[in-house]
Amino acid sequence: MNGEERTGLREMRHLLRELADLGDVQAPSSIIPTVLSRVGLADVYFSLESPIGRVFVASNDHGVSSVMPGEDPTRFEDAFRARFGRAARRLAQPPPALAGAIEAGLSGLRSKGLRFDLRGRSEFERAVLAKALEIPRGQVRPYTWIAVEIGRPRAVRAVGTALGRNPVPLLIPCHRVVRSDGRVGNYAFGSEAKRALLRGEGVLPVHLEQLAEAGVRYYGSSTTHIFCYPTCQHAQRISDPHRVTFRSAEEAVATGYRPCKVCRPAWSAE
Repeated sequence: MNGEERTGLREMRHLLRELADLGDVQAPSSIIPTVLSRVGLADVYFSLESPIGRVFVASNDHGVSSVMPGEDPTRFEDAFRARFGRAARRLAQPPPALAGAIEAGLSGLRSKGLRFDLRGRSEFERAVLAKALEIPRGQVRPYTWIAVEIGRPRAVRAVGTALGRNPVPLLIPCHRVVRSDGRVGNYAFGSEAKRALLRGEGVLPVHLEQLAEAGVRYYGSSTTHIFCYPTCQHAQRISDPHRVTFRSAEEAVATGYRPCKVCRPAWSAE
């Protein structure tokens, strides 16, 4: 429990003591939402258009708490309550500042005004989601990359599980994480939604699958002797005559190539 959560818990206990002092006096029906609001647990939600259609976005004082696709508010409320154990109140319009931050997030821009409520996620899961946030728009990284980057190189399967539990897909872009063999893989909103998101960012899923089928994991430049993930911005600048393909990082290193310092191929764990 962090300091902010401890402060919220103290406030809740204080309010509960105030309620106890009321004795037999009937407390107003709004007291629970008031308590939740005071400690930052009151969620509100609204709908907006996204690259994969309409989604519902819930948030509270800690940040955005949920993103789910759909058209039916009642179904979203039921799903939200089932997952998080609390209710969410509908807003006709999103708060302007939050809407702007979400729009920036959906467009792939970093927004200091966009925070996430990841309470209930383990330290490992938070590390995985924070690392996924670092993947640039229009690029992908394998599960292995995240596992190595967070210092858990053998936890590749656990990385996939953590991404599957991402409460705020789209905004924390787990759609930019692919299987360790390079194939597109699964997604919380379905594989077709993942492919559509990647295409919208300029990544061709069919090309990723072709590389995976051919066993190509990395591109190298014969002029710089640096190797990258195929979607890395530097890999995209390699001209055809100077592009070298590698089936493994070991092969690239053994040939005298060094890993890109930008996309940081996870060669040490392979």
